[in-house]
Amino acid sequence: MIISQKCNNFGFFKVVRRNYKFNFIILKMIAVITGDIIGSQNINPKSWLNALKKELSGIGESPKTWEIYRGDSFQAIVANPANALKTAIKIKATLKAIQDMDVRMAIGIGNKTFAAHKVTESNGTAFVHSGETIEMLKNAKQTLAIKSNWPAFDKEMNLLLKLSLIIMDNWTVNAAEVVKTTMENPATVQNKLGRIVGIKQSAISNRLKRAYYDEIMEVNDMYLFKLKTLK
Repeated sequence: MIISQKCNNFGFFKVVRRNYKFNFIILKMIAVITGDIIGSQNINPKSWLNALKKELSGIGESPKTWEIYRGDSFQAIVANPANALKTAIKIKATLKAIQDMDVRMAIGIGNKTFAAHKVTESNGTAFVHSGETIEMLKNAKQTLAIKSNWPAFDKEMNLLLKLSLIIMDNWTVNAAEVVKTTMENPATVQNKLGRIVGIKQSAISNRLKRAYYDEIMEVNDMYLFKLKTLK
């Protein structure tokens, strides 16, 4: 019989009494990213499927941690919510680096109350928030949003994301490629990034400026700051 249930920062706990003993069930806070490929019916899956699988494989193993379903949709668990926004930005950059590609994603922050063999069969508030938000995005014609147990946090972050998407939705293939490469090699100086991409260091700098890379990373920094204040 559950006799107490409380919420703390980044987690929930339930106190359960069984035979006069107390058991603590920890429901750790996670993030769930649900996404779908925009205009997939007009794009050959061969052009983007392997790139998406590679990105998702960096999060964990399929199908427990991530899964591609219905041909053009995917869902992934990000164990640490602090990594969720940066993960979504990198997925977007990876797909925008392919001609005519874009992706819609919803980040849900909450708990996981049931862990199935497949991520798409798992459950908890993180999954509910993510699923509800991806449906909202389809109607709103927006490509990225966050939903959590904290409406004030959601409102502030979604305003920042809406403004950021003015830039990210219009990344060129070249800009997205440089953003992706920079995120993959955060400690690498620009002349080495140029050698990886096959362009001059000055071109790397110019493309990052046109992509507003520093400003997008500042939005992620604000996300991390706000996340730490949630109670």
